[in-house]
Amino acid sequence: MKIGAIFPQLEIGADPLVVRQWAETVEAAGYNHILAYDHVLGASPEHRPGWTGYTDKSLFHEVFVLFGYLAAITSSVELVTGVLILPQRQTALVAKQAAEVDVLSGGRLRLGVGIGWNEVEYQAQGVPFSQRGARLTEQVDLLRKLWAEPVISYDGEFHRVEEAGLNPMPRPDIPIWFGGGAEAVLRRTGEIGDGWLPQLDPGDEAREKLDRVRSYAVAAGRDPASIGFEARLSLGRVPESEWAAYAEGWRELGATHLGINTMGMGLATPEDHAAVLRDVLPTLG
Repeated sequence: MKIGAIFPQLEIGADPLVVRQWAETVEAAGYNHILAYDHVLGASPEHRPGWTGYTDKSLFHEVFVLFGYLAAITSSVELVTGVLILPQRQTALVAKQAAEVDVLSGGRLRLGVGIGWNEVEYQAQGVPFSQRGARLTEQVDLLRKLWAEPVISYDGEFHRVEEAGLNPMPRPDIPIWFGGGAEAVLRRTGEIGDGWLPQLDPGDEAREKLDRVRSYAVAAGRDPASIGFEARLSLGRVPESEWAAYAEGWRELGATHLGINTMGMGLATPEDHAAVLRDVLPTLG
């Protein structure tokens, strides 16, 4: 099971030197990958009674720009979006941005995608919130075609491309993983995904959902062993005495990856996040 560090988006701040030091520390510690969350806009709760979730006070680095920076200052860690809210973005532009990160990083991008929950972001970017699931499936198809062929034509429900293509070209097989827990996500992962990013504790529910993903893969004529699973260990939510057992529980369920999240621990500085990640890795097996 490969272990990655989750970029502490909400708590790292905007100093590029601090971001650099954090990335260099986790790479030197031996982490396999860096995973970053995605949000474009934060909604002000001032006139939204009962609003829950991220707000305008929640700091988010834009993932593709961040990964361009990280590509230049790291050499081995995989760069993972976990997850990019794909349907609110222009597909051809995502294809271009992902291709560029993949090229500049030497093939280190893994694209985790999902439909998101924040209608405010969709509205601001001019994309119908109600169409996000249907758009996502078509977007994945178009992304893969743009990465595989120098010139394509495409006529879908939401997209039209007429004899156009990307340059430079990335790897044609940039992995696309899905986030979310709905049945549609499990089915989509089994049928067309390279992996799934569950947000569950190891246990019966997780085992059942992993089995359903695998059964969807078999029904689609795919090898279920080809599908990866990346779980998440949030150190601030799980007691320290249980961290190693938590990781082992996911290892026994067949998880291929595990992301370690230090946000929510009450750490005082970004340097503390990096230090915790450095020190915890050897304890997780």
